[in-house]
Amino acid sequence: MRVRSKRYKKESQQLSKETLGLTEAVEKVKSFKSVKFDQSIECVMQLGIDPKQADQLVRGSISLPNGIGKQKKVIAFCEDTDAEAAVKAGAIEAGCDELIKKVSDGWMDFDVAIASPKVMGKVGKLGRVLGPQGKMPSPKNGTITMDVATAVAEFAAGKVEFRNDPGGNVHVVIGKQSFETGKLVENFEAFVSHIKKIRPAAAKGTYIKKMCISATMSPSMTVNY
Repeated sequence: MRVRSKRYKKESQQLSKETLGLTEAVEKVKSFKSVKFDQSIECVMQLGIDPKQADQLVRGSISLPNGIGKQKKVIAFCEDTDAEAAVKAGAIEAGCDELIKKVSDGWMDFDVAIASPKVMGKVGKLGRVLGPQGKMPSPKNGTITMDVATAVAEFAAGKVEFRNDPGGNVHVVIGKQSFETGKLVENFEAFVSHIKKIRPAAAKGTYIKKMCISATMSPSMTVNY
């Protein structure tokens, strides 16, 4: 059983049992400042999908209007002729054979891997290494693309990936606690709008069942939106 801290319990007591409007919920989560770091703010949605059905999976990526307040370490699997452009766009490593070997040997100090379709035949063997960590390039989340440099720039700037968990929930960081309320609201709305647009055709009934917002070390609250 998970033991909650006194701080967490105190903050929980400040929450109403009723759902809050989006702006009110954002302002409330911003008020929890009893930790000494700039907490990440996360949006979580419970979706009316069957995670066991391949045609109902929800995954992808999105560039939020105000970023998320964090840059990501990005690598690019690409032909040598494209490597320089990828590095200029923000990749910490770029190339093909040497980079594949480096990752295969255990180097994992990066957040996102971008790949050109031209080299996926070679990158495919890294599936057993990158797959379990959610770092394997995929066309579904925009990490396999002909325009490697643009993808690198977007993800390095904070473009976020998401995919539903076994319970049908989708969550994504929408910013930092230090963000202005309006910017967090705008990011939240952009994410919700995107999730609605990619609703699986096979999903029946209520699609978005519940939405919550929380900070890294603080309790969550249900959003009426």
